[in-house]
Amino acid sequence: MTREAFGQLPDGTIVERVTLRGGGLTARVMTWGAVVQDLRMQGHEPPLVLGFDRFEDYPAHSRYFGAIAGRCANRIAGARFELDGQEFRLDPNFLGKHHLHGGSLGTGKRPWRIADLGESHVTLAIELADGEMGYPGAMRVQATYALPGEGVLDIRIRAETDRPTLCNFAPHSYFNLSGEPDILNHSLRIAADHYLPVDAELIPTGQVAAVEGTDFDLRAGVRLGDVCARLRLDHNFCLSDRRLPLREVAELSAGALRMGIRTTEPGLQVFDAAPFDLPVPGLGGRRIGPHAGLAIEPQVWPDAIHHPGWPQAVLRPGETSEQHSQFIFERS
Repeated sequence: MTREAFGQLPDGTIVERVTLRGGGLTARVMTWGAVVQDLRMQGHEPPLVLGFDRFEDYPAHSRYFGAIAGRCANRIAGARFELDGQEFRLDPNFLGKHHLHGGSLGTGKRPWRIADLGESHVTLAIELADGEMGYPGAMRVQATYALPGEGVLDIRIRAETDRPTLCNFAPHSYFNLSGEPDILNHSLRIAADHYLPVDAELIPTGQVAAVEGTDFDLRAGVRLGDVCARLRLDHNFCLSDRRLPLREVAELSAGALRMGIRTTEPGLQVFDAAPFDLPVPGLGGRRIGPHAGLAIEPQVWPDAIHHPGWPQAVLRPGETSEQHSQFIFERS
């Protein structure tokens, strides 16, 4: 385990980076955004995630690479919601009229602090003030990254609030298991019978559609190049109607390398990075172009607050939100 200064914010805040090792994995995590900056597997040279070698490139160019997005991940239509009869207006940081990933200063774009650190784990903490980005409630959040063994990256996110609010955090790494310029030769399987169609602005339409007979049927596993040739993939796959005990919900594979995804969460947002063309290099000088990685984000369904029948992200005083996900890397 190492702990070092990795960068500095304009206000002088030092951004730290820790290196964790365990179970054949090495993870580098920084305090800005609680970001997984790099992830490697023993005997596999390329990085498993998208990221940058320099901190300065994160505030300027990152698309939430490796961040913990929140306090409410994904999109909220109209950058507003009503809770207990009161309306709250949020930061309209998506297309100038919708809300995305907790706003322009959400948890994925702010410094956290190190609360606990060991050879194979780190716990990062952040306090969110009442009214930040328009949300009610002062919130206390902890995110723990651990490498417990057998190729497992374990992520636990815990939050409490002093007022009713929205709470939906999402690990936001983009994965590339092959080291190739894109993930089109990867195969993806998701155990979801339904998905959420979206409109032209990527806001859920309100329909919960069956995947049967559509290009969104990934239950048997499909080559991503075949799917991405027919559609832009930036959708929520409906895993369940509520938070459940940890279970395997998806698998991404490339060649002999497999990544299983386990989560407690009811949804899995998948984004194919089709529009990417970044002006700076990624880890090891790699170009970050179209389809460079696949974002796989366990979370509550997007815009759920506007759809009462969906799994909800409301957190109230006296309750504790606990989200748990694992990404398991192994060779076949």
